[in-house]
Amino acid sequence: MSRTRPHVMVLHRWRDTHALYADYIDHRTHRVTYISTELGRTSIPEGAETVITVGLTDDLPAVRAAVTTLVERYGTPEALVALNEGDLDTAALVREEFGIAGQTPEQLAVFRDKLLMCMTVAAAGLPVPELTHAQDLDAVREFGRAHGWPLICKPHRGTASRGVVRLDSEADLDTRPELADELAADLAAEPFLVQTYVDAPILHIDGLWEGDALGSWTASRYVGGTCADFTQGNWLGSVEEDDPVLLAAVEPFAAAVGAALGGDRPWVFHLEAFVTRAADGRPVLVFLECGARVGGGEIPFTWRDVHDADLMAAAADIQLGRVPVLPTLKAGEVGGYLLLPLPVPAPCRVERADWVVPPAEGTEPYAVLHVPVGKRVPPISGYEHVGTRFRFRGPSTAAVEGAIEASANGFRLTCTPLDA
Repeated sequence: MSRTRPHVMVLHRWRDTHALYADYIDHRTHRVTYISTELGRTSIPEGAETVITVGLTDDLPAVRAAVTTLVERYGTPEALVALNEGDLDTAALVREEFGIAGQTPEQLAVFRDKLLMCMTVAAAGLPVPELTHAQDLDAVREFGRAHGWPLICKPHRGTASRGVVRLDSEADLDTRPELADELAADLAAEPFLVQTYVDAPILHIDGLWEGDALGSWTASRYVGGTCADFTQGNWLGSVEEDDPVLLAAVEPFAAAVGAALGGDRPWVFHLEAFVTRAADGRPVLVFLECGARVGGGEIPFTWRDVHDADLMAAAADIQLGRVPVLPTLKAGEVGGYLLLPLPVPAPCRVERADWVVPPAEGTEPYAVLHVPVGKRVPPISGYEHVGTRFRFRGPSTAAVEGAIEASANGFRLTCTPLDA
């Protein structure tokens, strides 16, 4: 009896309902097993056949042991679903080892190795900042002297701006020994690249490449800083763009990136690009990087809430071997979100959460989320585990951007540090 229903395995870590698994997989006709973190168990739907808890879902030995147990019990799954960016590498390795259908490490490489990614996009004729592999500080200096400063150093493989370092001049390496020593250690520990700094607004473009055409998509601009700035304690906002001139430039660019990196395979993308300007003022997009997954932050929620479309469903369909389908996005509203960092490092306890300056009527976020007052914030990385998360919807980019800035300046979370 245990093998009469198809087995589908899910690698899961979110505490919130980023993915609505019960909508993607019928838990009555399938035996759906989960490998989850302890926090992730709270959002696993009813009807799960078995849940095995691991400390971290990117701990390959722990996940491999859990997969072995589930395969012995229910047989090799027909699919392994892993929708969080941090789990893509683990899932690909497990698929290869256990003979599970789906994306392999080789197929994933162009989306995970940022040097290979940028070289592939550049080979397709799209603009990309100058960049190269940097094996040591001498290579960084040489690149800066050849291409100018500032420049950016970052790991070939990294998420959420981990390890990103900006150098404004060669003097940073000479007069800041702690920075130079830390960067030298990073370069020795894992592959790094160095690229020219582009002083321009950054868009994130989210949507579906259908394999032969661009599917539904949105283009959003970061507000208040960048993802790298957020790691330094700044707030991070995002607002969808409604400028028709800009959107007209985004569409062919996103389609070209979709074809360059995905070919004839459908894939869900989270694409970041700089918005530069031609001499006549026209927007010109320059490739930054791209992930083959749903974007982080509140993107899955604003897509469902504002546009009546589930981008996670399309990502799940691809991993389940189905043809992904997304509806034409509901028009008339603009979505956005805001992430406030914790005021003290985790672990900490939330003491108060209140508005110092209440939002004006019509500018309120439609959702405000944080760990409840009196509860402990765990020391876990990722945009889900920040101080406070806000979601917005409104009639225009300008209206939503104003609401984001008002909330960033008007809301306060007070926390007390706890011993680790």
